[in-house]
Amino acid sequence: MNKQQAARQRIRKALIIVSLLLFPVIMNYLSPYVIIDGASQGIVNGSLIVFGLQFLSALFVGRLWCGWACPAAGLGEVCFAINDRPVRARLDWIKWLIWVPWLALIVTMAVRAGGYRQVDFFHLTESGVSVDEPAKYVIYYIVVVLFAGLSVTVGRRAGCHTICWMAPFMILGRALRNVFGWPALRLKAEREQCIQCKRCTQNCPMSLDVNGLVQGSTMEHSECILCGTCVDVCPKDAIRYSFSGGK
Repeated sequence: MNKQQAARQRIRKALIIVSLLLFPVIMNYLSPYVIIDGASQGIVNGSLIVFGLQFLSALFVGRLWCGWACPAAGLGEVCFAINDRPVRARLDWIKWLIWVPWLALIVTMAVRAGGYRQVDFFHLTESGVSVDEPAKYVIYYIVVVLFAGLSVTVGRRAGCHTICWMAPFMILGRALRNVFGWPALRLKAEREQCIQCKRCTQNCPMSLDVNGLVQGSTMEHSECILCGTCVDVCPKDAIRYSFSGGK
């Protein structure tokens, strides 16, 4: 890893740690509950807007949010010091069992309310700060303990694989982009440059078989968060970022 590559990862990790530190402020704007409460009253709230933006951003930058800005990413990667064990891919489907009924509940609440009739980005967050009273600290600590507990007991960023309600929005956005193949941020690999050291796989924070992707026909994977770790640890520069079309 050269100085530029090392600096990129330091910047990425700094960003997700700052996001983690800001979580008491921004929690409601990522909340799976506040969006339900808003839907029940016909209110387009902050988290609905944020989730919509995540879907739209994924059309062009995939799950970049997950690798570079999510507070849960900061928490999960801090926990690498305790448990750096890869997570098995078969756990990925669990989040869909949570997301589908959750989304159905939101739609049901909105329909019962007669549709969305107003926009209030600060719904249930009148002060602008999510954790602004003692009772809200309980919710904050429950979320932190849940994500940290999964990382410590299951492995690398386990919460991203199993319980994240935001990831499916970006996975679907990326899937739509892949259908049409318009230019977007992606990874590309030069298979002939690979020396099979497997550092990419060993260091992937999402426990992907990156080496297998390099040897295959595409670097595309629904759990790839475009963090660039594989790009930066490759001693032969066999993997690189690219903003291009194709699938």
